[in-house]
Amino acid sequence: MKDQARIRARQIASEFGQRGDATGWFEAVYSEAHSHEQAIPWADMVSNPNLVQWLDRGNVQGQGRRALVVGCGLGDDAEELARRGFEVVAFDIAPTAIDWCKRRFPASRVEYVVANALDVPSAWNGSFDFVFEAYTLQSLPADVRKKAIAGIAEMIAMEGTLLVICRGRSPEEQPGTLPWPLTKEELDVFLSTGLRQAQFEDYLDMEELPTRRFRVEYRRGSGKDEKYSRASSE
Repeated sequence: MKDQARIRARQIASEFGQRGDATGWFEAVYSEAHSHEQAIPWADMVSNPNLVQWLDRGNVQGQGRRALVVGCGLGDDAEELARRGFEVVAFDIAPTAIDWCKRRFPASRVEYVVANALDVPSAWNGSFDFVFEAYTLQSLPADVRKKAIAGIAEMIAMEGTLLVICRGRSPEEQPGTLPWPLTKEELDVFLSTGLRQAQFEDYLDMEELPTRRFRVEYRRGSGKDEKYSRASSE
């Protein structure tokens, strides 16, 4: 079922891309699913294990700090951060996805919002102590990815942390089909926004098929306040 869902999502994305719409396909995928999560290829209905591992490794607790989840999908990552004590805002460009989150978690403390990573609300600039982005950038065409990176970076507060998880590839490898694995050089655009790289992990995610992933931790500020410090060798 997931393989069929991936094929259909790529078809929809291609149709929108041919019309010059880089993001409208997300809503189309959610709408066509008719509340069947099996039709959403990235919906595992559990928190991202790569996020959970990172949080557990650093014993990260929110303690009331503000967190933002970019492209929140069906809400599992946002709920995990809320469970750990963050005050969470989670956004997705697809209204159907946001409505779905609210139905799944009717008593949630998370603020679920419809928003676009290519045009984030200016009121969010510098507002979040922790920002989490997984698998959204790799779903955007290269010609709009830099704009999304700039918008994501703007939302990080001074001494705040950004965690990015994506499929990874070497520069000599072809990106292939959606979702497009990213290179370290493409992610280095975050550094041009004033962030500094605190940790870069290149590893195999042993899911159904071993998948190369990058997990990158960025910080804004001097580094004197290491809220989420951990040894780079871990």
